[in-house]
Amino acid sequence: MQRVVIAVFLATVALPLGLANPVFAQSDIGSPSGTITLDGSQIPPAPMPFGGKIEDDALKSTPWWPPRAVPPAEAPNVLLIITDDAGFSVPSTFGGVIPTETMDKLATEGLSYTQIHSTSLCSPTRAALITGRNHHSAGFGVISEQSTGYPGYNSIISEDKATIGRILLDNGYNTSWFGKDHNTPAFEAAQSGPFDQWPTGMGFQYFYGFVGGDANQWQPNLFRNTTQIYPFDGHEGEWNLITAMADDAINWITDMHQIDPSKPFFVKYAPGATHAPHHPTKEWVEKIEAMHLFDDGYEVLRQTIFENQKKMGLVPQDATLTPWPSEHIKPWDQLTDVEKKLFIRQVEVFAAYAAYSDHEIGRLIQAVEDIGERDNTLIIYINGDNGTSAEGGPLGTPNEVAFFNGHNMIPAETQMQWYDVWGTEETYNHMSAGWSWAFDTPFDWFKQNASRLGGIRQNMVVSWPAKITDKGGRRDQFMHVIDVVPTILEVTGIPAPKEVDGIEQAPIEGTSFAYTFDKANADVPSRHATQYFEMMGQWALYHEGWLLSTEVNRTPWDAFGPANTDPLNNQVFQLYDLSKDMNQTNDIADANPEKVKEMRALFAEEAKKYQVFPLDASFAARVVAPRPNITAGRSEFTYTKPMVGLPQGDSPSILNASYTITAEIEVPASGAEGMILTSGGRFGGYGFYLKDSKPVFLWNMVNLERLKWEGTEVLSPGKHVVEFDFKYDGMGVGTLAFNSFDGVGKGGTGILRVDGKDVQTQAMKNTLPMILQWDESFDIGSDTLTGVNDADYSPPFKLTAKLDKLTIKVDRPQISDADKAKLEAAMQRAKD
Repeated sequence: MQRVVIAVFLATVALPLGLANPVFAQSDIGSPSGTITLDGSQIPPAPMPFGGKIEDDALKSTPWWPPRAVPPAEAPNVLLIITDDAGFSVPSTFGGVIPTETMDKLATEGLSYTQIHSTSLCSPTRAALITGRNHHSAGFGVISEQSTGYPGYNSIISEDKATIGRILLDNGYNTSWFGKDHNTPAFEAAQSGPFDQWPTGMGFQYFYGFVGGDANQWQPNLFRNTTQIYPFDGHEGEWNLITAMADDAINWITDMHQIDPSKPFFVKYAPGATHAPHHPTKEWVEKIEAMHLFDDGYEVLRQTIFENQKKMGLVPQDATLTPWPSEHIKPWDQLTDVEKKLFIRQVEVFAAYAAYSDHEIGRLIQAVEDIGERDNTLIIYINGDNGTSAEGGPLGTPNEVAFFNGHNMIPAETQMQWYDVWGTEETYNHMSAGWSWAFDTPFDWFKQNASRLGGIRQNMVVSWPAKITDKGGRRDQFMHVIDVVPTILEVTGIPAPKEVDGIEQAPIEGTSFAYTFDKANADVPSRHATQYFEMMGQWALYHEGWLLSTEVNRTPWDAFGPANTDPLNNQVFQLYDLSKDMNQTNDIADANPEKVKEMRALFAEEAKKYQVFPLDASFAARVVAPRPNITAGRSEFTYTKPMVGLPQGDSPSILNASYTITAEIEVPASGAEGMILTSGGRFGGYGFYLKDSKPVFLWNMVNLERLKWEGTEVLSPGKHVVEFDFKYDGMGVGTLAFNSFDGVGKGGTGILRVDGKDVQTQAMKNTLPMILQWDESFDIGSDTLTGVNDADYSPPFKLTAKLDKLTIKVDRPQISDADKAKLEAAMQRAKD
């Protein structure tokens, strides 16, 4: 058998912990079982020349098969776990009170890490995690739902930044992704694709999860690969995604191992917990309730956690906490009895969600043990993609969609109507920000706050029984999520490719922390010396133990005010020596002006290098910014047959505009009912439907109010034209360009018509300014997932009339020259 010489990859660093020397082997080249290990220059590798012999007939010829790629010998399985919206002290592993037995157990078997950092927001952290590049380098300066047309903010992971999934796949791994996918652009999430930015297009052979920032865990917008599935139908209130995705991951790992035990697997496992909505099962809520962990309030909780952390040696004995933020969050002793009762319910459901998720992660790890692969599986379990979320506001909310539309101070008395169903399918719930502050102890502030450690400091545990011998050890070196990819590549012995699909790859920007696996390196200085942080105009720079921070100038629930127009310079700068002050309690900026100047200049260098410019401090304004989705530039939409599942980011938006929806239908002799058109669901959206053969148009105002236009007469059998016409009173989203929200969320007048005749006219005082329910879709002819009005119907509520044609015409306001002049003058006055 002819042998073909394959280029040998020469490692630039020694592989850790005795992994095989990277001499890349070839086995039985040309035979059906032939394998090679790639040299790292390009993936996929160039086709190998045929090594057999071809004569006129097969009996005189020699067959030859191209070899399949396999990873280096002893390359481990990799299980990469990241939870959602969980600050430093959520898990019991790091001083918290919420029981996380799986993480605790892994910490005793492996290593605990106290200084791995995030970006302070969901999908930016996840883009950095899977690419090994900074979030702006990967196009995710913000979440995709806020993306803008700049390289650092367009939510597109460009082809020169291949993911860890793609690299491992082409090097012989089975790869999969379970749970949250918040890295598909919101404008590429439709059935029409393209799918290159979906997990299956980024190197993950198998995907089971949801696309977007959050999902109803009882009835999620769930996909298997790129096909939406509904396994919860008929099991509402019983089926839960946290368990279902663990089941699916266990099945996938078991199947892959049975099919080819020699082939290692890589799993990215990303549960929705603990992002809102907090949806644990009743069993877990009852377990947490019985523990009475939160009866004394959030300030006592914070102090309890802090003392736990001192006992564990996680913080110095002489460390102190920053003051309670009374100007933003009411102290516990100033709350009413109703507020205390509600807030305890909110946090018990959150804690149950965290404990439940950790338990299901434990089932997954047990499955790895059951197939005999535990010793050779590297598990990286990261607690949180940012600090704990405060997007529920100081009072919490039964509906997170309300927050994104400016309703973030719903009185406790109003919220109490959902007390008994908190965390069930009847809520899209979030907790009071007071608990979030406590769950970021010993640090302060929250998710979104990139200048405070409470927003960016995470923790993790790493276990690899075959190689990590310092069981129960702790590591305090500075790290960032961009360090995960180079670590995986180092321990697997797989080099970062120079080219992928013929495209030269950008350098990986992270630094491997595999050196910390060796006990001899437990206390060596971090190899990651400099790291910038930036999110929505708040920023920080870490450099060799120093941290320059901008003072927080916007709470996360304060999303609708004018933005800082000069976020690079118009800041109060704070300076901390983290070697002496690990939790930002002592600002020494005034005493070190030259250090501040030096650090500001270094941040600007890093920002330019990693596509951070132009800085933008806006939040809500970017939610409604124009994007290149399939509706861009269109004002008229026509549909002639039922269609479901079109996501919000790819469907016609009628917010902050005038519009007319016209349905040409034919009613059968028996009458008709069912959904003509809906977008959104139980927690915010609209529906145009027939009920008892009468037309209805309804706006669900984030589950707090429903405005309904109803026909008075039954539609006779035959053809009809039903129409809803709305005239908007505001100037539209164009005012946002002038740092003004005056044009959005205004009222208007709606008219329901049947066959050209006005049936009901009604004014809306206000409209939804920003979003409908993100995890619900635009449906024609039926309603998927939840309905906009449970009192009138239950999904799928299929239309029994014949739909001949549905037309949507949108008239978006244009700002007059006179209004532009006024807005410009107001913006200038605000600057002055």
